Amino acid sequence: MSTPWLSVVIPVRNEAGRLEQTLRPLQPWRARGVEVLVVDGDSSDASAREASEWADQVLTSSPGRARQMNLGAGHARAPLLWFLHADSTISDRHLAALRELADTPCWGRFDVRLSAGGLTLWLVATGMNLRSRLTGVATGDQGIFVHESLFWQAGGYPDQPLMEDVALTDRLRRLAPPRCLREPLVTDSRRWERHGRWKTIMLMWWLRFRYWRGDSPEALHRCYYETEGRELK
Repeated sequence: MSTPWLSVVIPVRNEAGRLEQTLRPLQPWRARGVEVLVVDGDSSDASAREASEWADQVLTSSPGRARQMNLGAGHARAPLLWFLHADSTISDRHLAALRELADTPCWGRFDVRLSAGGLTLWLVATGMNLRSRLTGVATGDQGIFVHESLFWQAGGYPDQPLMEDVALTDRLRRLAPPRCLREPLVTDSRRWERHGRWKTIMLMWWLRFRYWRGDSPEALHRCYYETEGRELK
């Protein structure tokens, strides 16, 4: 097989029923040099079986998004890595933009847009994009892409249960400035809808402030799941 130019790494856990929406747009590109790797984190549903219909490789890992993405990166064959959330909606425009960067050692992210409408979530997405441009730090919802040489030079994702994307991009921006691509990547707004938009917004800002203050990712992880009333992953 010829070497792909892009490896798409998607960590999943209990995402059966949602994966097709993310993986289907990638299918025509698999014949054009795009490799798709799904890393399942001990799902209790049919995520791994569903992914096998759409991916070049389905890997298994213990739960933990950072751990899953590092495993995928370790199995990737392309020089350019694209870390994509399982609830993202992509288009040919995203892949065409990445194709133009495939031969340039760099890293970056896309603008993000939330799937639900309304002024509140528009402001959330606009704030995320603006903050990212000002700080050079990105979140996983923005579809972080990075040449594998820079990724490993930065040490990969730190094995921490929360803010792993912020930690990685903080390291990467010390190596090179990010490419902030304006094509919006749509991410599911379910996180904001589940427990209320303003409650979720305040929680995210509070966690980010505590992380900046030096609180451990483990403590923030416990706070996040206790606040949402969910079982720890």
